[in-house]
Amino acid sequence: MLFEVWAPDADSVELRLAGAPRAMGRDPLRAGWWTTEAEASDGDRYGFVLNGGADGGADGPVLPDPCSRRQPDGPDGESAVVDHSAYTWRNDWAGRGLPGAVLYELHIGTYTDEGTFDAAAARLGHLAELGITHVSLMPVCPFPGTHGWGYEGVSLWAVHEPYGGPEGLKRFVDTAHGLGLAVVLDVVHNHLGPSGNHLPAFGPYFTETHHTPWGAAVNLDAPGSDEVRAYLLGSALAWLRDYRLDGLRLDAVHALADTRALTFLEELSTATDALAAELGRPLSLIAESDLCDPRTTTPRESGGIGLHAQWNDDFHHALHAALTGESQGYYADFAAAPLAAVAKTVTSAFFHNGTYSSFRGRTHGRPVDITHTPAHRFVGYAQTHDQIGNRALGDRLSATLSPGLLACAAALVLTGPFTPMLFMGEEWGARTPWQFFTDHTDPALAEAVRVGRRREFAAHGWAADDIPDPQDPATRNRSCLDWSEPAQEPHARLHAWYRELIALRHTLPDLSDPDLASVRTAHDEQARWLAYRRGDLRIAVNLGGKPATIPLGGGRRRGGGGRVLAAWVPVESPGGDGLLHLPPESCVVLADD
Repeated sequence: MLFEVWAPDADSVELRLAGAPRAMGRDPLRAGWWTTEAEASDGDRYGFVLNGGADGGADGPVLPDPCSRRQPDGPDGESAVVDHSAYTWRNDWAGRGLPGAVLYELHIGTYTDEGTFDAAAARLGHLAELGITHVSLMPVCPFPGTHGWGYEGVSLWAVHEPYGGPEGLKRFVDTAHGLGLAVVLDVVHNHLGPSGNHLPAFGPYFTETHHTPWGAAVNLDAPGSDEVRAYLLGSALAWLRDYRLDGLRLDAVHALADTRALTFLEELSTATDALAAELGRPLSLIAESDLCDPRTTTPRESGGIGLHAQWNDDFHHALHAALTGESQGYYADFAAAPLAAVAKTVTSAFFHNGTYSSFRGRTHGRPVDITHTPAHRFVGYAQTHDQIGNRALGDRLSATLSPGLLACAAALVLTGPFTPMLFMGEEWGARTPWQFFTDHTDPALAEAVRVGRRREFAAHGWAADDIPDPQDPATRNRSCLDWSEPAQEPHARLHAWYRELIALRHTLPDLSDPDLASVRTAHDEQARWLAYRRGDLRIAVNLGGKPATIPLGGGRRRGGGGRVLAAWVPVESPGGDGLLHLPPESCVVLADD
């Protein structure tokens, strides 16, 4: 087989295959590339020695392949050959696009106590029964240790071995497809972990031209960036092709420093659409972006980047402020009139669409053309790994909100115009926290992360001893879902409510209508109720502690006020006066008569 590596500044490169050295030669057609042919089989260990000697003298360390498909001993170990053709796929799969989707964000390491692909796959029937269409996996690239969030991964073509490695991921995807579930994978292109990152030894994968919160930026526009972009692009397409994934969630694309006329994101969207045409199944790219820029998902032919969807944090922030009353940090912009903020997002997508942001100290965002932009291009949610795990204690909404308010949050997410997404366990109001945890093998780095997190929250009044130690195994263990909860109250009732709402979304076309311009809202900030119309449906929530009287107006037939399709607590249909009497902390879905 062909072994190749890009090492433009190396004087010599040596392949070490099963411990045996083999000199590599420069590729005459590709500057900076070194190649050699060698017999190898699935599982054979190998690595590269830069500027060493095949005769055994002046050796450098054996480094893993930047394009390694497997790291059996972790990021610092040797790579292993992977024969992707050796896996026999059990299920044919035609794919599943985003229109009409319901996403579910899942972390392999805490979805079950075991923290493996196989253990998670055994629980996928729960999601199929719930009505989920797409499982959105948090990152699975190798990182030091056993447990972590995955956002400090390295070896961007490989799969974390403690989860089950490449074969485990394939079994997971195969099982999901057999249940009718698409699989989206979170990939991180804006930085790599500080530990186990050997890319700088090979070439200019990073540049001091730009700086990010993680240090030097990934090199997307400086000298040598052509090969770096090709490296990232090849990795992304390999996930979609080799593992039959249905899409990628692109982490923090606003942190991609890229000044080239043809941006990396546009290049990636073009290549992904071409691969979808080649494979004959839909492939989706979902961006995380805090720019509030509709160009992220505007089609390329209309001057946009052409990604297929983007997370909508504005909707989350407005909803969170309305539910909790929190006003610190970025919630300040939404907390002054949170129900008005929710109403603005469900009709305009972004709250910040050229408005002043007190959190940023400047205007922010750009308006969405709601007459031409389908609503499914925006992902709406009440909770995500970020919005839970980046809190001091990793507390979910269920730690402080009543079941009724949790039900209202579900109604707003699952009947709203956006592509809805749940965070694992949300559907039954899981009481387990989801905290920040790491397993750094470098003691100095582990201590720096521990001290840094405590210092960060001390600035907000938290005592250092109250902040969970990321390195303590108990922090990860506390974050694992408790699978006994869904059968217990009040969890079982909330789970049934989520299932009912998702079923309505799948069966009522008005709930998947992509027309943002047709959404009509009304709200009362003081009484704490909000209602909106989607086609022939009306959704009303009462977040207040007192009953609310909501003027909905008459139904299609004079004298009728609507038929109750689903309600958290028993609710009478509005009378001829069109008034809905909604109990405290409750919600209802109505159909016009």
